[in-house]
Amino acid sequence: MKIAFWGATIVIVYTFLGYPVWLWLRSRWSPWPVQRGSYTPTVSAVMVVRNEAAVLERKLQNLLALNYPQELFEIVVMSDGSSDETNEILSSYGKRENVRVLLGEHSQGKASGLNEAISVARGEIVLFTDARQIIESDALRLLAQDFADSSVGCVSGQLMLGDPISGQANRGMGLYWRIEKKVREWESASGSVVGATGAIYAVRWNLVMPVPPETVLDDVYIPMQVVHQGARVIFDPRARAWDLPDLGKSREFNRKVRTLGGNYQLLQLAPWLLSKENPIRFEFLSHKVSRLTAPFALLVVLLTSCFLTGPIYRIALILQVAFYGLSLLAMMQLAKGPLARMADAAYTFVVLNTAAAVAFGNFVTGRKTIWVR
Repeated sequence: MKIAFWGATIVIVYTFLGYPVWLWLRSRWSPWPVQRGSYTPTVSAVMVVRNEAAVLERKLQNLLALNYPQELFEIVVMSDGSSDETNEILSSYGKRENVRVLLGEHSQGKASGLNEAISVARGEIVLFTDARQIIESDALRLLAQDFADSSVGCVSGQLMLGDPISGQANRGMGLYWRIEKKVREWESASGSVVGATGAIYAVRWNLVMPVPPETVLDDVYIPMQVVHQGARVIFDPRARAWDLPDLGKSREFNRKVRTLGGNYQLLQLAPWLLSKENPIRFEFLSHKVSRLTAPFALLVVLLTSCFLTGPIYRIALILQVAFYGLSLLAMMQLAKGPLARMADAAYTFVVLNTAAAVAFGNFVTGRKTIWVR
């Protein structure tokens, strides 16, 4: 039982502390800076939408207002069997010279929609984005500068959780996302990032590989295919998009389950990710796979510390009970003052690991997740 306790503890500590510390050290002893420069290639902004009438016009206006030469920029939008006013909005914008619209009668899924949109894109660079998030005006110009470095094949921008006016959220998911972005920064500083930010990332057109139907994490699959072809995937925090993440607890949890379940699907779609064919196999295992094992390691530590005797195990149990108690306070909205921030962080941690466990259950039972707006 002691072996189980300490083995699980090592997994948890490495996943959430050891790997980030190792990346921080590597970024300093072996940096690989990006050779940015003035570069303005042709760009195709690609987006797949379904029933996004509520936010679509705002997003199209946002893309059209980006600080980038309009003669070098086009927008390609694929409607994936929309049944609201999405197609009417797209048809009106499709009259513009640099907006291309594809209307699918039946829903085929986001992956198939991306393949269709990419097949007609004419830009040297493909900008991937989603309907809900707003991209800052200079973001595309900043992403383009990174492609002046011939070793760079994909550039991920930064997603800001909050409001552009009031600033980034500091509590709960906002705090977690800040930690996640530091990990991506350190991965990028000395190598390649494991995946990209789906709301804003760009890829050289000639490196974009077809996405298998029903792929959940296209923003991981596409960048990893770029790495597979020998190019770098980097993270540029200067290029930012904004999102208000509160979709309601139920929808937000389902979204997390779907995203985490997508990691299991990736291993089926691209088994080479676990082989020597993956140039960043160590990073992939440390960043993605280890987080899938964390919920089970947390459960092992909790159960074993209940039965093991000795001061170390008593202290471990007390700390765990206190931590989970904090998350319960946040869930019941009872935490106030300075305690509220700690409680929100604990609650977010518990929710994410619970979602990972549910995603594993879905994977084992063969339950598929679907793309929802």
